[in-house]
Amino acid sequence: MSAHGREIQTDEDGLIRLQKLLAQSGVASRRRCEELMLEGSVEVDGEVVTRLGTKVDPRTAVVRVEGKRLPPVSAHVYLVLNKPRGVVSTMSDPEGRRTLQDLVEDRPERLFHVGRLDTDTSGLILLTNDGDFAQRMAHPSYEVDKTYVAEVEGEVFRRTIKQLLEGVTLEDGPVTVKKAKVVETLGERSIVELVIHEGRNRIVRRLLDHVGHPVRRLTRTAIGSVQLKGLAPGELRDLTHDELGELLDAASM
Repeated sequence: MSAHGREIQTDEDGLIRLQKLLAQSGVASRRRCEELMLEGSVEVDGEVVTRLGTKVDPRTAVVRVEGKRLPPVSAHVYLVLNKPRGVVSTMSDPEGRRTLQDLVEDRPERLFHVGRLDTDTSGLILLTNDGDFAQRMAHPSYEVDKTYVAEVEGEVFRRTIKQLLEGVTLEDGPVTVKKAKVVETLGERSIVELVIHEGRNRIVRRLLDHVGHPVRRLTRTAIGSVQLKGLAPGELRDLTHDELGELLDAASM
């Protein structure tokens, strides 16, 4: 039985002592994990657990250490991919274009993509073999903040940023922009960063077009606390424990 890349040793009932689970999951040494429990820093299913003999089922227990979610034991993988521009956000394409599958063909799992990115948009996309997680994360009621960096035509002035933050209504309804700022102005173009939580089709491009600044290049740089930095185009990495815990909470899983 593994927890996000680590083997977890349980007893014949499938249970494990809590401090042992914490240590095997990489939280800290066994002794430090016992101290964390005694300090009241460990919760299981919403209850603080301080008794050192406590056993839990690592597959189902919702464990938090100092408020941070410890992902459950599972055979699932949760990956971050830096999707290059020109790659289609599907696992197969009848037109024969390059797809996400081409970037992960050496992986043994059957992977699903969480949401999509336009073919001409690059950046962060999540992949997993956990179908429930993929569906839940893509559902409008659970959408987490997504950060985009756009190179747009023209100089973006403060009044435009204010307009974005006050809310823009497109043909398919209003869009809430959580944060917006000009990162850089380069003559006849600007670099703008936006944080939104919506996943409607081509939403960022339509939004910026609406306020008079057509997008030349667009990259998604973050989903929640999951950052793109350090990943070259086409590269993959596993979500960290903290990143996965936060997304599981966001998806109410």
